[in-house]
Parts: sequence; structure tokens; C-alpha cells
Amino acid sequence: MLHTFINVELELGPGVLIPRAETELLGNAAIALVRASGGNPVVIDMCCGSGNLGLAIANAIPSARVHASDLTDETVAQARHNVDRLALGDRVTIAQGDMFAGLAGYGLAGQVDVIVCNPPYISTSKLETESAHLLAAEPREAFDAGPYGIAIQQRLVVEALPFLKPGGWLAFEFGAGQDRQAKILLSRTRAYCDPVFYRDGDGTPRAVAARKHSA
Repeated sequence: MLHTFINVELELGPGVLIPRAETELLGNAAIALVRASGGNPVVIDMCCGSGNLGLAIANAIPSARVHASDLTDETVAQARHNVDRLALGDRVTIAQGDMFAGLAGYGLAGQVDVIVCNPPYISTSKLETESAHLLAAEPREAFDAGPYGIAIQQRLVVEALPFLKPGGWLAFEFGAGQDRQAKILLSRTRAYCDPVFYRDGDGTPRAVAARKHSA
């Protein structure tokens, strides 16, 4: 199946999340942050799925170097396939592992301008009830974020820090109604400046960006 995401045509297969419209909100915000970084920005696309966010950034900003990572064989294979289809292999690397463990050994510590992530953010209980329909054609790993729906966000805001440059940005998507939890998680680290929230067409916050303190 072919799917267009921010001017990039992706091929999607079984076991891979279908990018949603709300993720374009995050993608456009991330592109603006990467562009504002100037020079030859280094980007991480965490929980990359089909590679949609990282590939959209690389397509929009030819000077960007993108390192993407995901956990499952299916997503990594699909992302690598899309990199090849778009002939972006010279600037986009796809790794595999549990969160940032997949990027160990790439020399990225303290080098990254922007980390972007569309993490799972649905609670396990909701996936067993009103959101169970999502699992009919897409993998549980793309949605299940523990009992409160924020397990991956909790890890992300902490594990991103060693990779970000001082002044680098972390940007991620979250579920409707999770903006308060996102703000609390970022604040608890005491490592980020005041977050910027991005709202969808209905005015609902669906993504956030926060800058790592410079000192």
C-alpha cells in the first residue's frame, strides 16, 4: 500500500503503523526546528515505524543527516525499504533496538540537533476495549504504552538527553488529553526549557517540542 506523508510517498506493509494526519503536525513542526538549526543538522527519528518522519525531514532539508530506529523486524525492514525507494540511503540510516539502544555505537552522544518521536500512547486497557479495532491491521507495539499510556514518553524524555546537544530539541506526539502529562514529564527532568505545544485543527494539543537547557 502506498501512502503520502508530507510530500513523501511511502510503501506500507503488514506489521507497520499507518501514519495519521495528526503526525503531520509533528512532522511539520520538526522540519521547522531542523531547518532553524542551520548548518548540517543531525536528527534522530525514534520509534520510526515506516520511516515517515525521518524521511520527510531528509526530503525537506537536504543538509540533514537522519538516524532512525525501531524495535521490530517488520518496521525496520519497511523503513529500510522506503529509504531505498526514495534513494536517501546516503543521508538516512535505519537501526534496530529498544529505544536508543539501537543507536549505540553511532557516535551521536551530545551531537543531535532534533529528536522526533511518534511513540505509542494508548493504554493497554483501552486497546482491550474501545480501541481494540486498531489491532485488526496494525501491530500492538505501535499503540500499547502501558497502563497509563505514557510508558514510552516517560523513557523518551530521559533517554533523549544524552544524545541532544545543549540547546537541541525533543519533539513528540501524544494522545488527546495527554498534554498535561507531557508537560509534567518534561518538567520532572529539570533539563528542558518551557515546552511549546502544537494544536490540531480542533485546537487540541497533539505534539510538543522542548529545548534542552544550554548549560
